[in-house]
Amino acid sequence: MDYRFSDRMSTMRGSAIREIFKFAADPEVISLAGGNPAPELFPNEELADIAAELLRNQPVLSLQYGVTEGYTPLREAVKARLKRVEHIDNADDEVIIVSGGQQGIELSAKALVNEGDTVIVEEPSFIGALNAFRSYNAHLAGVKMDEDGMNIASLEKTVAENKNAKLIYTIPTFQNPMGTTMSLEKRKAVYEIARKNNLIIIEDNPYGDLTFDGTKVPTIKSMDVDGRVIYCGSFSKILAPGLRIGFVCANQAIVQKIVVGKQISDVHTAMLPQLLAYEYMTRFDLDAAIVKMRANYAHKCRTMLDAIARDFPADVTCTRPNGGLFIWCDLGHGVDTQALAATCAANKVVYVPGSTFMVDMDKPSSALRLNYSTMSDERIGEGIRRLGAIFSEVVR
Repeated sequence: MDYRFSDRMSTMRGSAIREIFKFAADPEVISLAGGNPAPELFPNEELADIAAELLRNQPVLSLQYGVTEGYTPLREAVKARLKRVEHIDNADDEVIIVSGGQQGIELSAKALVNEGDTVIVEEPSFIGALNAFRSYNAHLAGVKMDEDGMNIASLEKTVAENKNAKLIYTIPTFQNPMGTTMSLEKRKAVYEIARKNNLIIIEDNPYGDLTFDGTKVPTIKSMDVDGRVIYCGSFSKILAPGLRIGFVCANQAIVQKIVVGKQISDVHTAMLPQLLAYEYMTRFDLDAAIVKMRANYAHKCRTMLDAIARDFPADVTCTRPNGGLFIWCDLGHGVDTQALAATCAANKVVYVPGSTFMVDMDKPSSALRLNYSTMSDERIGEGIRRLGAIFSEVVR
């Protein structure tokens, strides 16, 4: 059979990170590749009790169809938390519950991006978002990154060179893959550039609660006075990723289009996970749980950075995050970390090559992303030792 696939799928590839997970299934492999939260932090006992109670006492609500916008009490709880924690409170905004933060990005692209439109992205950036934009045949224009977020001169130049630009996509807080945070000054500048050029911003913030020291830079959405910021959030990193509960907060006109797009995609987010998320937020102290997560990840991040300082070649550069799940390293010396990944996998340690996060995934990159959230201290140390031995040999 000669299958004739759609044009939009002709350039799509499976996620390189998901392919790496196949190696990680080997218990001997130390995976520093994923973006998973620490499983020891899952509130499994609490969720088990809630699920049993829901299925026993509210089976119809739990198992029947729901409305596309999401379970109303959960939506209201999300709105209240956004107002309290992120100072997001615009009367013209609405919230829709989606199936993970990834769907929020994809539905935003579905609602706004025409074939050939330019989407301006940080480079490097989250592969899931890049693929969402690619799936609608958008042109991706990358903006160079500094330690404190997008390079503003590069952003202005990119906007000027792409008159058909429609969106700016950014992860300003503990960016994936770099772990960096955009400064307040740059957030204001990005918003002003978007305002002057009639661009919409997608602000993706799945890691914002995971600040090690508790300090937060105001979200771009909190500055939004004209409805041009689409804010995508998620419970994946602060509750459990398997629930697939995310949300979008945006001007109600945008949300209405996202609702229609979601009806086509999956009708609505599964009811039982929505109820689990709502009941957990109602019965337990989510903020206290997040404080424990911050301490856990801060410790693991320090453990990995100490191991890197000990075992990596001295001239390897690494970001030093103040939150989130990732460290970005650059080996330099013209090393292709995509080609090197197979050698590392053979030595039972895996990472994500930097090319995965680039606009041009075929261009060699000397960078790589490391994750510290899922491994124990011992396995972090051993994984970095194995990588350091290989990197030192290659650099030498």
